[in-house]
Amino acid sequence: MDFFGRHTPAEFISSRLVSLLLRLSLILPGALLFLLSCSSEPRVEPKSPAAIPVTVGSVTQKSVPRQVHAIGNVEAYSTVSIKSLVGGELAKVHFREGQDVKKGELLFTIDPRPFEATLRQAEANLAQNLAQVKQAEANLNQNLAQVKQAKANLDRDLALEENAEKEAQRYKDLVEKEYISKEQFDQVLTAAQAARATVSADRAAVENIQAGIQASRAALENARSAVQASQAALENSRIQLGYCTIRSPLDGRTGSIFVQEGNLVKASDTQALVSINQIHPIYVTFSVPEQDLPEIKKYMAGGKLKVEAFIAREENRPEEGWLSFVDNAVDPTTGTIRLKGTFENREKRLWPGQFVNVALTLTVEPAALVVPTPALQTGQQGTFVFLVKPDRTVESRPVVAGRNMREETVVEQGLKPGEVVVTDGQLRLSPGARVEIKNAAGQAGRQP
Repeated sequence: MDFFGRHTPAEFISSRLVSLLLRLSLILPGALLFLLSCSSEPRVEPKSPAAIPVTVGSVTQKSVPRQVHAIGNVEAYSTVSIKSLVGGELAKVHFREGQDVKKGELLFTIDPRPFEATLRQAEANLAQNLAQVKQAEANLNQNLAQVKQAKANLDRDLALEENAEKEAQRYKDLVEKEYISKEQFDQVLTAAQAARATVSADRAAVENIQAGIQASRAALENARSAVQASQAALENSRIQLGYCTIRSPLDGRTGSIFVQEGNLVKASDTQALVSINQIHPIYVTFSVPEQDLPEIKKYMAGGKLKVEAFIAREENRPEEGWLSFVDNAVDPTTGTIRLKGTFENREKRLWPGQFVNVALTLTVEPAALVVPTPALQTGQQGTFVFLVKPDRTVESRPVVAGRNMREETVVEQGLKPGEVVVTDGQLRLSPGARVEIKNAAGQAGRQP
């Protein structure tokens, strides 16, 4: 026998093929039955993608203010540094630090005793000078009476002199005609000379008294000047004594007290005793780009412009005021111009030094289309929104956005009133995607 046993190689291969064919004949019918049974089962359709949850908002039409926004700083309406105008011991502080004070309210008292003594001395000096004025007036009146009497004497003696001169002239003619003796003529001539001497004496007396009157008048003027000086000194003493009580010049709020009771203060010292800020009303200062200045001036010509100050964490309750100041020059380093708004600040919500967001309203535009600001998306083609269609699928709609008003934005083109736009969940969206609305605002919108 060879390697293939008792069979030749051809016979061995033939027997193997027969065996294989027999086995295949047994397997193939079962496989065909299995395939036929599988092909008779129903086909399963593929599942549709799930709806994407989103929040939406509506396109609304309403009046929208045209505003300029900026960051502002609150400033006191006025600030006063209280200083002493006299030196002395600080006797009393009549308020607490940080207290609200009214105009005229007593703040400090400086020891008044030295100033009271000075005032009494000034009063005594004035009384003395007034007495001197009365004495000078009495002397002047006496001199005036004396000059009056001297002038009367002079007038009388002038008349006597004139009569004596005439009599001497008559006696001269008589003595020349030897009607009278020379002794009688000499007597008359002596009387005339005596009358002339008396007149000369009267004139000298009048001149002396008039000189005395001039001196009395000068003394009276000096006394009156002394009285005026004493009155000025008295008034100054009263003023200095008044400075010992320091009162508030305005309604405001006090700051820290820099000098305590018992310390010595100097007149007009560089160190203030306290500072007072007037916060009712109050200013808010802010700067806007110079490009906004023409519009601001334009709308200012029509009346007061409203200014709103938004306080951090209280944005829903802004303080309202009005534009009260526009600076007279643009800052060339920043290209901005400084403005001020005045606020009543009745609730004292605004505080000096505080930073606030400011909205200056120029005018109000009626019937503007607005959407929630989160609805606006930016793509390669510009700004767009996802619009929710009636079948709850979305489409990408390009829009032209206008002014931003914090939570809302004006849309100038691309939308109509009442349309619904997606405000949250846009990252998972694509045009044609189905959405599931999760917020109540969307339920109020269009239904499919």
